[in-house]
Order: sequence, then C-alpha cells, then structure tokens
Amino acid sequence: MSQLFSPLTIKNITLKNRIVVSPMCQYSCKDGFANDWHLVHLGSRAVGGAALIIQEASAVSADGRITYGDLGIWKDEHIEKLKTIVDFIHSNGAVAGIQLAHAGRKASCEIPWLGGKQIKSGENYWQTVAPSPLPFTEDDMIPHELSKNEIVALVNDFKLAVVRAIKAGYKIIEIHAAHGYLINEFLSPLSNHRTDEYGGSFENRIKFLIEIIEAIQTVWPSTAPLFVRISASDWAEGGWTIDDSVKLSSILKIMGIDLIDASSGGCVPYAKILAAPGYQVPFAAAIKKQTGILTGAVGIITSTQQAEEILNQQQADIIIMAREHLRDPYFALHAAKELAEDIAWPDQYARAKR
Repeated sequence: MSQLFSPLTIKNITLKNRIVVSPMCQYSCKDGFANDWHLVHLGSRAVGGAALIIQEASAVSADGRITYGDLGIWKDEHIEKLKTIVDFIHSNGAVAGIQLAHAGRKASCEIPWLGGKQIKSGENYWQTVAPSPLPFTEDDMIPHELSKNEIVALVNDFKLAVVRAIKAGYKIIEIHAAHGYLINEFLSPLSNHRTDEYGGSFENRIKFLIEIIEAIQTVWPSTAPLFVRISASDWAEGGWTIDDSVKLSSILKIMGIDLIDASSGGCVPYAKILAAPGYQVPFAAAIKKQTGILTGAVGIITSTQQAEEILNQQQADIIIMAREHLRDPYFALHAAKELAEDIAWPDQYARAKR
C-alpha cells in the first residue's frame, strides 16, 4: 500500500488516508453564519475522498473575524447549519474538523476580492485588539492592547467555541496559532512587546496559547484529537524561529496536543519568504524528528508523487493541501488512481471509477 493511502489512527479517530483539506477562508458569511456555499465547498471534498476536512478559520468572537464575511462559532445560533455540514461530511466517510481562530490586529478587513484593506470606519468596522499596540502595517489602525481581564475573557471564548463545536459534531479541533493572527501575535517577539507575564521571555509569550489549551481541555474529550497550527518561522530577523517551534512543540506534546500543523509566516509584512514547492515541509520534518509529535506538511504541495515522497521520507504524517483542493475537489480519487490504489468511491459516482 502507498503511504498516502495508509490509514492513520489519532486517539479515537482513524483517518482512512493521509490527505487533508486545509482550512481555507471563503469570506461568504453574514454575521458568521455558514450557508449552502460551505455545505457544497466542504461536502464536495468529502465526496472527493479526502480523509479529513478542516473547516476554515472560525472566529471565537465577532471581533475575531478577519473580515465581515468570516465564519463564526461565537454564538449558539451558529450551531444548526454547522451540524448539517458536519453530518454530511461524516456520512461520506470523511472526518470533520474545525479551526478555531481570532484575527487580532489583522481583523476588520474588507473581503479579499474587494481589496482586502483594513476597514477603519463604517458599518463593517470594529476595533482590533493585540498583545501590543502595534499595527500590522503602517496604514492599519493601532490595535487596542489587551488587558489581563480581556485576555482571560478571550481564553473563555475559545473554551465556549469548543463547547459549540462538540454540539455541532466536529471530531477534531485545530487551534489557529499561525499567520500573524492573535495567538501568533503573542508568540512572536516582533508583535509582542508586553512587559507583563504575557510578554518578554519565550515562556511568557507562549502563556496565552497554553492557557487556551488548558481551558479547551476542560471541555474537549481527552480521547479526541487536538491539533495546533503554528507559523514555524516568522521569516524575519529577530522573530520566531524553527528552534522556538521545536521547543514549543515539545511542550505541547507533553500537554496532550496530538499534531502540529506546520505553516509559516504572516506575522510581519516584511518577511522574506522563499516560497517554492514544499517550502514549508522542512519545518514539519524538523519538528517531527526532534520532538516525536505527529506533524502535518503544508505549502505548495500539488501532486500525488510529491505528497507520497514527503510521507516516504517521514517528513510528516499527513499532507494538508489548500489550493490544490480548490483546483481539484476530487484530488484523493485521482491520486488513488495514480498510485493504483483501489479505494471506495461514492456509490453515485462508481460508474466513472474505471
């Protein structure tokens, strides 16, 4: 059997293969509510054979959205449609996961295809927050520096989001601590200039993430998988490094985190990212090798052979694909044919299998 189509058991979940749909924002909501776009978008990837579908960054509070079109899970009313989507994913043999997020200083933005600039006034504006009053770009608004009481409230927002995720039926939670959003802003010394117990040393800068995990673990079953997506490097001098990521991953493994989704960048606009096919795979490989925790590889992974090679070289345990799944919702079905793997197709599509 190929590595790409070998099953993987993580706590109480068995993935039928190693192909994962990366969380990708669709910017297609009103007031955080999922709709039929999300049902078709996520559901078609389940029909297409991926083992795990991780729902896009879902805001734990209204002001945690990147844009006014983001998905949300900050109120109970969001649950009903999410459960419909989750049930469809599970009925088609895939596992439904959700990424929980807060955009921090990168919030209150316009929809990308309408320009994506930060909105500073009007109906779709809200005040951004961050560990320190440092804007992402010089043109952005100055974020409000979070007080300790506000940090405590945000930790509770993540906890309550998990309670709702359980009611909706998700089987995997991923905490979004990457791409320059709020948790990442606490981690990086480039965006965190605090002088209290949440800033300064490595131990202080990871405190917010640690507290979120501890709060989540009071409600999320210990038998269910818990992932963390990190930016393994800021790609900028004086910033977060792969050594920091290895150190953090070691701590998270001891805490019971099951997998590190190893992305990178996004914390500062001047990062010098050397993007190329598989450019982030070495981060996943280093974390896996040095800590023993499961890792997911992501970043310009576009072909079956590339994915198979990453697994064969034991650089990662799962392949998390974003844009290629936008281009081809049925990537897994096509990959199985390339690798001569006889996998089950949906009954409705079986006549097209050969």
